[in-house]
Amino acid sequence: MTIREHDLVVLTADIPAENLQQGDVGTVVLVHREGAGYEVEFATLAGKTLAVVTVAENAVRPVGDQEIAHVRRVA
Repeated sequence: MTIREHDLVVLTADIPAENLQQGDVGTVVLVHREGAGYEVEFATLAGKTLAVVTVAENAVRPVGDQEIAHVRRVA
């Protein structure tokens, strides 16, 4: 499945420096080199941006149509 700008994606590994955990959901804001990497915004459910990070193609996956979001508190 092709990931495009504005798609929701799921993080596949922790990024401790950004307080992000595997399973966090973000929005693709930029696709690098035809999918070689992505700029992804992670935000609270209230809309506050927590981080905008550049990740490799294997660091995220598309959201599945049979998945449900789960909430966690961030510092």
